[in-house]
Order: sequence, then C-alpha cells, then structure tokens
Amino acid sequence: MTVVEVDWANRAWVAVALDDHGFVAAFTEPTIADVEARALAEHGVGLMVVDIPIGLPDATRRAADRLARERVGARASSVFSTPIRAALLMPDHAAASAESVRATGHGVSTQGYALRGRILEVDAFLPRARARVLEGHPEVSFAALAGAPLAHGKKSAAGSVERRRLLAGAGIEVPDDALASLTASGLDDVYDAAAMAWTTRRVERGEAVSLPDPPEVFSDGIACAIWV
Repeated sequence: MTVVEVDWANRAWVAVALDDHGFVAAFTEPTIADVEARALAEHGVGLMVVDIPIGLPDATRRAADRLARERVGARASSVFSTPIRAALLMPDHAAASAESVRATGHGVSTQGYALRGRILEVDAFLPRARARVLEGHPEVSFAALAGAPLAHGKKSAAGSVERRRLLAGAGIEVPDDALASLTASGLDDVYDAAAMAWTTRRVERGEAVSLPDPPEVFSDGIACAIWV
C-alpha cells in the first residue's frame, strides 16, 4: 500500500508518497483536492495524513495540540493552538481573536490565523475526500523517530542533518532529483513531509497511536487527534 503525507509550504501543498520499501515520489499541488486526485491516479493511495488541524473546537482548546506540545518538548512553539471554528470564520485576525476571547478566554495566535485559509480548505474537503484523511505534525513524527524531542530547529544546518539522518534510519531516502524538482519548497518542508509520511505508513500498518486516544469529537462530528 502506498500512503501520502501532505504539508503546506510556500503557497503549495508538498506531498511525499511512501510504500513498504521506502520513498516513492514527491510532488506539489495548489489544492488539497489536487493532491488527492494525483495520489489516487498515480499511486492508488488510500490514506493521507495532513499537517493541518482536522476537527475544529467550539469553545475549548484541543487535547491533540496540548499532547503534541508535550511530545516535542523545547520545540513546543511549533504546535499552535487551533482556533475555534467561529474565530476562523472572522474576516481578520483582530475579529478572530476577539471572538475567541469571548468564547474561550484565549486569543488567536498570528500563526493560527495565518493558516485560516488552509484549515478551512481541508475542513471543506473532508466530506468529499475519497481517501482516508488524518492529522499529523512533523515535529511530533520526528520526536517519535528519535525517541526524544529534537535538539535543533528545522531550518538550521544541524537540524537538517539531524532530520535527514533520522529519515535514513527509517529507510526513507529522499533522492536529490526529487528535492531539486520541488522548487516551491525548502529542504525542511520536504523533510517534514517525509517524516509525516513515516507516520502515515505507521497508521496503515496499525502501529500508530492517536493523541488523544480515543480522539475528541466536537460539534462538527470529526474525530480530532494528531497521529504519530
């Protein structure tokens, strides 16, 4: 079975496909629906894990985000608190933050609101998805690969070496020609996608766990958890 991980980076979705033997392909597409269409047509993919919140809270913080921060330790700032659905429907950050404070007592981070378009894109895509779609997070995947939170940021030279070494140890070697073809993405984005593809393969094999276990369910009826 081939599986695909999808990560948003630099105005495009970056996807990495793995099978039981390792790296299969890497590609970019402008929409999550385009990623699924290509993954199905070229690789017969039945499972995708996406680095975007799936399952939007109504008036609380998600347990998935809290548990993910615990997993990544010093890299906790990479896991933002998912805004409530009503805040994401606001037209600007100030209005979103005000709505969130009214409902939850907490504002909305700039990072969280900046991903508003992508969060709502995935949310709208889910009811018509043909593949199974779950949520992951690259720093959580890398921490699981390493057995501990990573020591270096992903954009540093040391962080790049650390991440490539961990992927190679898991049998995931991203070819140089694949890296060169992904002009819309940085090296760190491709490594992020590859790490989450490792998690996707673990889900397919029945080896992954969900944070939390069992997943939460909000009023949207979607099982909300980060898989690792």
